[in-house]
Amino acid sequence: MNRLFIAKDKDPLRMTLDLLDRMNPLEGRNRDIKIGIKPNLVCASPASEGATTHPEIVEGIILYLLDNGFRNIKIIEGSWVGDSTKRAFKVCGYEDISKRYGVPLIDLKDDGYIAKTYKGIEISICKTVFDLDYLINVPLIKGHCQTKITCALKNLKGIIPDREKRRFHTLGLHKPIAYLNAVIKQDLIIADCICPDPYFEEGGRPAKLNRIAAGYDPVLMDCYAAKTLGYEPDDIKYIGLARDEGVGNYINADTEFIYIYDHSSDENELRIVQKEKKYLRLIDEADACSACYSNLASAMEKLNEMGLTDSFADQICIGQAYRGYKGYLGIGNCTSCFEKYLPGCPPDVDSIIKFLAELTD
Repeated sequence: MNRLFIAKDKDPLRMTLDLLDRMNPLEGRNRDIKIGIKPNLVCASPASEGATTHPEIVEGIILYLLDNGFRNIKIIEGSWVGDSTKRAFKVCGYEDISKRYGVPLIDLKDDGYIAKTYKGIEISICKTVFDLDYLINVPLIKGHCQTKITCALKNLKGIIPDREKRRFHTLGLHKPIAYLNAVIKQDLIIADCICPDPYFEEGGRPAKLNRIAAGYDPVLMDCYAAKTLGYEPDDIKYIGLARDEGVGNYINADTEFIYIYDHSSDENELRIVQKEKKYLRLIDEADACSACYSNLASAMEKLNEMGLTDSFADQICIGQAYRGYKGYLGIGNCTSCFEKYLPGCPPDVDSIIKFLAELTD
């Protein structure tokens, strides 16, 4: 378990197949088991933009499974609040994969749920997950505007209903992510680090890192993701919480990094240097959903490039905790009682830019 397998090259499909051939993760498993593949399709954006899992990686997993006699496979996902999973399946190339290999696409937004309680917190989890015998998590190693990074642990948010995604934010996000991972075990992780956006989860700023990491421990994987993106594991609160719940272990002196191509080594790995985002200090966030906050953060980035963020004298409020609160400047339906607010759940980036830019005139 204390091993990570890493492939560095420019062909995601071949890299995936070579990783799986080296790992042989389903050795001894019954060929009739039900296998679920969970990518990150947070929004309807091509993988080249740095927000979603490359379809070639999922295709490589399917080819490996079929070649080894596993036929009971499905791709499962639930996009973030405010976006359509079905549209993401189409835009991101997963409809084509489904047709080519006869693997069904399951939109978890249409699924029922089962409530599980962990340490006094009830968590609703989509029913489909409990019908699986083997869960393959295929996250991105990428940035996140609220939690700094997202990878294996946070990618499981896609297996809960939208209303639960919203509630996770009211619970502080970090603890429920750790608790969800204590309830649901992921059997294999293939992490996409081909061209992730190192700063925001909705993409648009892809960085060519050309690697895929694979392993079995989501905490170990997220430690690797944090370091790749310029952080320490303790900078990401939910990683430590998940470790404390027995979900996995930090990278330590005994961790083995297995580079499957001879030319790969830890010494020549590219790591991101995080850029300072002072403009985010203008945001007063309280229990905001990821889609809403991300759109505001992206809008603020563009307004900063336009030289407008220094013009704001007031904090920009966003989040579910502002429902019914009478403030001055807010973004999203939750701030509908504010003197000046932009409606939407979530409002899109262009609308936010227009709304805030007009306030600076």
